[in-house]
Amino acid sequence: MRTSFSVDDMTIHRIVEQESGFTPMLDFLPTLSKETLGENLGWLAPGGYDSASGNVVLCFQSYVVKTPHHNILVDSCIGNDKNFPLRPAWNKKSDSNWMTALKAADLGVEDIDFVMCTHLHGDHVGWNTRLENGRWVPTFPKARYLFSRKEYTYWSEIHRKTPLDQITDSVLPIIEANRAELVTSDHALNDHIRLSPTPGHTPDHFAVCAGKGGDAAVFTGDLIHSPIQARYPELVMRVDTDRDQAVRTRRNFLERYCDTETLCCTMHFPSPSVGHIKRWGDGFRLEYANA
Repeated sequence: MRTSFSVDDMTIHRIVEQESGFTPMLDFLPTLSKETLGENLGWLAPGGYDSASGNVVLCFQSYVVKTPHHNILVDSCIGNDKNFPLRPAWNKKSDSNWMTALKAADLGVEDIDFVMCTHLHGDHVGWNTRLENGRWVPTFPKARYLFSRKEYTYWSEIHRKTPLDQITDSVLPIIEANRAELVTSDHALNDHIRLSPTPGHTPDHFAVCAGKGGDAAVFTGDLIHSPIQARYPELVMRVDTDRDQAVRTRRNFLERYCDTETLCCTMHFPSPSVGHIKRWGDGFRLEYANA
């Protein structure tokens, strides 16, 4: 399983926490028909679909971008000791998968300079914090954490009415520790790292673009989840906050990077998850990077 890629003056590492069948495909993508699924099983299974269970197969991972200036963590995955009562494979887990993968990239928590959270769902903010003597503390002691201000405001308002575990354990402790920077979704960190607004899955979701003078690599976050959404960009994911906007965002993103040299690093596609976007009829596909 390939986990590192070089592009221009940067190195990209996949930090994989889990990869397995997740939830029934037809529930996960509610506008996907049985007929369309069946027509695509020849290429989708087994990497992206478990025929025995009917579940979508997803990879849950982070990315670290080593630039000449900084080490950038894009999304912080699931985390340990976190509350996910509806997800047994995530709930209160205590494995070493993520930390072992970080170490394999020759990195420790103290080496991360910035954490970019594309949005504030629980499987993208989990390693923001770790449990220490009963308290949630920032996992990356030297890092600044970038959240979209609009995204943070949206989830904070929901949290005030109905508490959300991921806000309690993985977001607010960062705010309270004064480690967060609330930014716009088109914020530029420096000449190598920029954010790009990609709303729809959540109100102010952003992608992360990397490269000096252009997008040598782009990190999708959750603007797309499964390869079948590349072939059919109109397929919505069940918790998209604005389904119509999510569809527009996805197609615009795929059109923007189609047939370019930009390395597309997806968050949930099956391993190796990284490649170049190519046209496929009226849709698209991800041509995985060579091993």
